[in-house]
Amino acid sequence: MTSDQRRRLPLIRWDLLDCSLQGHRTVGHDVAVVRADDALVLREDATGLRWHRCLRCDAWLPRAAPDGPTAEHLPPRDQIELPLRGRPLRDRYVLRLIALDRVVHVLGLGLLAAAVLVFSNSRGTLDRWWTWGLDFVQQHGVVIDTAHGSTAQVTGWFDTPSSHLLLIGVGLAAYAALEATEAVGLWLGRRWAEHLTFVATSLLVVPEVADLASGVSPTGLTLLALNLAVVVYLLLAKRLFGLRGGGRAEAAEREADSGWPALERSLATATGTGPTGRADAAAAPQVSTPHYP
Repeated sequence: MTSDQRRRLPLIRWDLLDCSLQGHRTVGHDVAVVRADDALVLREDATGLRWHRCLRCDAWLPRAAPDGPTAEHLPPRDQIELPLRGRPLRDRYVLRLIALDRVVHVLGLGLLAAAVLVFSNSRGTLDRWWTWGLDFVQQHGVVIDTAHGSTAQVTGWFDTPSSHLLLIGVGLAAYAALEATEAVGLWLGRRWAEHLTFVATSLLVVPEVADLASGVSPTGLTLLALNLAVVVYLLLAKRLFGLRGGGRAEAAEREADSGWPALERSLATATGTGPTGRADAAAAPQVSTPHYP
């Protein structure tokens, strides 16, 4: 693939995706006065029409001035909450995708734990049903090898000590609780959840590799590849355990991509204004259509 072909490949615009799902994030809907210093996020043209900049995707959206303003002007920047954009926004989607994967694990492990505990508690009744079913099938001419294969394996379950079954059920339930903790933490973007997921997933890779050593299967390869992708992503992209500057470097990257400097840079790139993104009142009417960078 040539460099020109790579440049033509479509890129995921996480900001546009987020705005399509949650709506644009704009400010200053209720202010009475639009100042020149507000031009980074709010402008007013010669006709009195106001243009609000989406703080996430940089689109400029027209809106009439309010009939009953409740504030004189925009609050200071430190009182305006900025949404995620750029790489931090991408990371939020990736982490939530991993969280959804963990939710699937929780459901599967929870059902399996419940099945083991119910089996342990009702083993006598289930054993009688199983024996009756085998006898019924064999009495109607179906030949079943009860000494080998899956039938023998199921029959062997009824000989498992109750203490072992209880230990397995509790272990599965505990692992489901661990996965649920990971899912909640990742969905909320907590740093501790990233570390927890990395450790838990890394430990899970060991038995997967051992299982593949005894026999390769498409399912096993797929699960191993997914878990390795999660481990590598968390380690490198999220800078865990001090790698690539650690948490401080990630916080600096978040500020650079989602803070006010990012808004100033994107406006300067799109319109050719200065690095602060300021513009005088005469420049505002030039914004005639929403700008999508």
